[in-house]
Amino acid sequence: MRLFISSDMEGTAGIVDWSQCRGPGSSYETGCELLLGEVLAAIEGAVAAGVGEVLLNDSHGAMANLPPGRLPANTSYSSGRHKPLYMMERLDGSFDAVFFVSYHGSMGSNGVLSHTYNPRAVGEVRLNGIVTGEAGINGLVAVGHEVPVALITGDQVTLEEAEPFFPDLVGVKVKEAVTRFSAESLHPERARKAIAEGARQAIERVRAGEIRPPRIELPATLEVSFLTADMAELCEPLRGARRRSSRTIALTDDDPLRLFRTFTTAIALTRAIAEL
Repeated sequence: MRLFISSDMEGTAGIVDWSQCRGPGSSYETGCELLLGEVLAAIEGAVAAGVGEVLLNDSHGAMANLPPGRLPANTSYSSGRHKPLYMMERLDGSFDAVFFVSYHGSMGSNGVLSHTYNPRAVGEVRLNGIVTGEAGINGLVAVGHEVPVALITGDQVTLEEAEPFFPDLVGVKVKEAVTRFSAESLHPERARKAIAEGARQAIERVRAGEIRPPRIELPATLEVSFLTADMAELCEPLRGARRRSSRTIALTDDDPLRLFRTFTTAIALTRAIAEL
């Protein structure tokens, strides 16, 4: 079996502050070590259930947060800042399952360090009318390749937001969000043990045919509410885009991969003016 892992960072047990997710600094180094432990646990559990090959796509920030030499020999590492498919780069139909490790809630939620792709630009995203975080958006790529998303780890908000699109997956809660910048986290050893067990169960359920590709009806619509009107105006010429309000555009497509690429293009476009 082949497994694709997309690893973010904010959903890791013990991480509650941006300084733990952005380098350089000792807090960031600690955050990377905590993330590595959870990624290794997910791989360990998956291998115990029969996975032979893993591709790990580093999906956080500059996308180079993990030391390649400490990953298992059966794991390839996709890293680097520019990737056409962002958090889902290198996924294709040859994979048997997808894991989302250390994911977080959507912008506007009370999840730990909640945001949706770019907190300087995006206020809210709805997928087919349902508020979603990055998990639901990234699920479009899994739908396009007909690969089941089998595991997600993070806080309770992350798991709740994933449920409408991935009703069959195994969710592992490693911390309870109190506010956007506080949480009660499991001890790292307990979090890793829970993730390893969840990963084992997830792969066993995939092998049994109990977890199917994401439940996202096509054609699908991503309704993106930006923080300012000029961001929406900038994205209005994109394929399938319709202006819903001064700050909101709706992107619709019957091809989930093309819809995802249109969305990530919108994110790339708005970064130029969101940084001003």
